[in-house]
Amino acid sequence: MVQDPILVKSRHLKMAPPAPQKHGVALPGTEKPNRTPIYRHWRKEHEPLMVTMDPTIRTMHEMFEHSVRLYSKNKCLGWRPRDPKTGTFGPYQWLTYGDVQTRRINFGAGLAGLYEKFGVTGKDHGVGLWSQNRPEWQITDLALTCRGFFTVSIYDTLGPDTTEYIINHAELTGVVTTLSHVPSLLSIAPRCPTLKFIVVIEELDENELPGSSKASLLKAWAAEKGLEIYSMSEVEAMGVANPRELVIPVPEDTVTINYTSGTTGAPKGVVLTHANAIAAASSGHTSVIHMEDNDVMLSYLPLAHIYGRLGEHIALWAGAAIGFFHGDILGLADDIKLLRPTIFFSVPRLFQRFGTAIKAATVEAPGVKGALSRHVVNTKLQNMKTSGSNSHAFYDRIWAKKVQAGIGLDRCHGMVSGSAPISPELLQFLRVTFANNFMQGYGLTETYAVGMGQLAQDNTAGSCGPPTYVTEACLQDVPEMGYTKNDKGGPRGELLLRGTTCFKEYYKSPEQTKATIDEDGWVHTGDICSIDDMGRFTIIDRVKNLLKLAQGEYVSPERIENNFLANSNLFAQAYVYGDSFKSFLVAVFGVDPETFIPFAEKVLRRPITKEELPTVLEDTKVRVAVVKVLDRIIKKTKFNKFEAVKNVHLCIEPFSIQNELLTPT
Repeated sequence: MVQDPILVKSRHLKMAPPAPQKHGVALPGTEKPNRTPIYRHWRKEHEPLMVTMDPTIRTMHEMFEHSVRLYSKNKCLGWRPRDPKTGTFGPYQWLTYGDVQTRRINFGAGLAGLYEKFGVTGKDHGVGLWSQNRPEWQITDLALTCRGFFTVSIYDTLGPDTTEYIINHAELTGVVTTLSHVPSLLSIAPRCPTLKFIVVIEELDENELPGSSKASLLKAWAAEKGLEIYSMSEVEAMGVANPRELVIPVPEDTVTINYTSGTTGAPKGVVLTHANAIAAASSGHTSVIHMEDNDVMLSYLPLAHIYGRLGEHIALWAGAAIGFFHGDILGLADDIKLLRPTIFFSVPRLFQRFGTAIKAATVEAPGVKGALSRHVVNTKLQNMKTSGSNSHAFYDRIWAKKVQAGIGLDRCHGMVSGSAPISPELLQFLRVTFANNFMQGYGLTETYAVGMGQLAQDNTAGSCGPPTYVTEACLQDVPEMGYTKNDKGGPRGELLLRGTTCFKEYYKSPEQTKATIDEDGWVHTGDICSIDDMGRFTIIDRVKNLLKLAQGEYVSPERIENNFLANSNLFAQAYVYGDSFKSFLVAVFGVDPETFIPFAEKVLRRPITKEELPTVLEDTKVRVAVVKVLDRIIKKTKFNKFEAVKNVHLCIEPFSIQNELLTPT
């Protein structure tokens, strides 16, 4: 099989440097009074930042065309078909790169025809994409790259209000979606004047009687709303019947507007270009994770988030296979065991599940099995501290391989944890378990998920590594929080990033753009970092003190606290807390005895005195009932699900000036 020589060469570029060379180097003469020097990857100290690893490839269209030429018969996109009679999911079926090429060309031509039908001509138009990960998501995205269009991704959990906002803000004419989202789209259609048509991924006509098929019913319903509905296969057939010349994008063209989930106010539309996407994928191959045409990755991280999308860009450039999960995150283990991926991108939340399950079956097991597992893990951890290596010729064969096979990751040679910090203890345990290249990275939607990344063979924990080939970084003092470049333990401050993956602007928001990108082109991330003596960056805080949960979502605790206090008379004080190693929020509430006692009496079905209240507040039934009240408030006020509180501690007066938990102001 033909292999791209540039990709083969790239595997050597991500290695850690020989000691004592630092991973990230400070550029002489770049320090400012309130900023550290500029740091770069050790290989980019004297070279320009990377634009593309292959000068012939500058857009996503060129990237996929290149892969089709080299890997047309390779497996490209795979899925598990569902048996409608049994409800079970079968083995993976695959489209080759050649198959995907045909479908994306036809679908792109059909979409272009629909846009022209509704009076929208030329290029640079957004197409909404609202779906879980599946092959059709990627086919749609690739189809737009050969029409000069771009994707506007709609995240599944954002809710109807945010969906309506995105459609109107991006002025979308069409949305490609799954059947499950059609009712929501039709319900908001009267308030979305630019929306003209919906393309449903699934088949609408399954040989039902005339007038009773999904197609006829939905099209009639849509017509009442002033919309037209088509199936994806219908649009592809339009493209076959009316082929069109390709509209080739240029690097500066928009490839996506990726809306952030937002913490306060409306979500922001991050405008990313083909140049950003190619630089990010190049960075992945050369300084983060290497893939080749025999690799297999699992697609389950939401493609509406840029992290999941970047992983698939890297795979598509390499001619690798992408197998999609069957849609149920609780059944992800079955997909992993069936697919046996060789590359695995994930978030700390899932890695924590792996760690808990593995520990329960090994180091926490009783008897000889537990004793042997503890010995193996402790020996490997100690060896990793002294030698830097997480492999062991004997223990990997008799222990690690068996553990890996139990969860379907025995072929996995590379893992990436991103979106939120991973616990150092968990990271080191998983490193000795999987004995592969397991690195932590850092990036933002605004930097196409790329910023920093640990280098291969760097098995230290805590840092996100140095800047990648496409990024440079520095820290700016935040004196009001006590962070400066001259701190005794090493430089600390707000992380600023600049490079070829940095976004163009926030769509239709010059004020927010100006507040984030300064006059020198630095993106102000809002994250507080420290830099160690090897030039590696570690996230330690947030400038605005927002909370980031393990699934990568930011939340504003003050906003949530005010929401609960405004919508319930049970509480006098509220404190919401979360951290980036957990996937949910908890809270401490000071209750109002006058209103809370009647509430508790209903829950416990007995009279309660004020003297009993401290004991009552510890009752599990009462605390569960409070959580249910909070859930109702979240739903009523249309907050996001990840802003819900899952556990509470109740007090009569938890915060006061006297106990020094409140200041006089």
